[in-house]
Amino acid sequence: MIRVLIADDHTILRHGLVSLLSKDDCIQVVAEAADGLEAVSKALELKPTVIVIDISMPGLNGMEAVKRLNGQLPDTKVLVLTMHEEQEYVIHMVRAGASGYLLKDSASDELIDAVKALAAGKTYYSQYAASVLASQYNQPAENWQDPYKNLTNREREVFHLIIEGKTTKEIARSLDISVKTAENHRGKVLDKLNVANAAELVRYAAKNNLLL
Repeated sequence: MIRVLIADDHTILRHGLVSLLSKDDCIQVVAEAADGLEAVSKALELKPTVIVIDISMPGLNGMEAVKRLNGQLPDTKVLVLTMHEEQEYVIHMVRAGASGYLLKDSASDELIDAVKALAAGKTYYSQYAASVLASQYNQPAENWQDPYKNLTNREREVFHLIIEGKTTKEIARSLDISVKTAENHRGKVLDKLNVANAAELVRYAAKNNLLL
């Protein structure tokens, strides 16, 4: 039985994916998650065979969630299911550790095939994603670097809360840390990314396709 976790912040879509995958006798949906942090937490608890995850999610985006999952659950395979077809997203997600990449307008049968392929230890990329990866292999671009640079996991969480418009107090409450600790993390994020304030951080996020 292929045990699957589905992570997407759109409730109707997530429930639709659960219904679709559950119709296959070989697949069991063991959990759902509405944001990146919940996806990581439930994955660590349940250790599913395959995780189907979106890129654009609150709290912790799919890119960072995949990076953490790849490091902590190397035997769990990650399939990205997203509306983002820009080549930057494909390359960043594969470098983060994704074993598959599909667009949300893919056929239902293709999603099931992709889940089964990953469960069998293979990779599965849409035709577009495969062409992007082939191009990158043949002509690697020197500028494909981690846009988060050397931010720690906690600082990356703070990064996204800042660009969501959260105040320091709201960040502290969201992460269950003190205001002083939140202030320290906020300062380190700005320093490491060489920006002066939240407005510049939002521009940095936009420039690096991190406004998800």
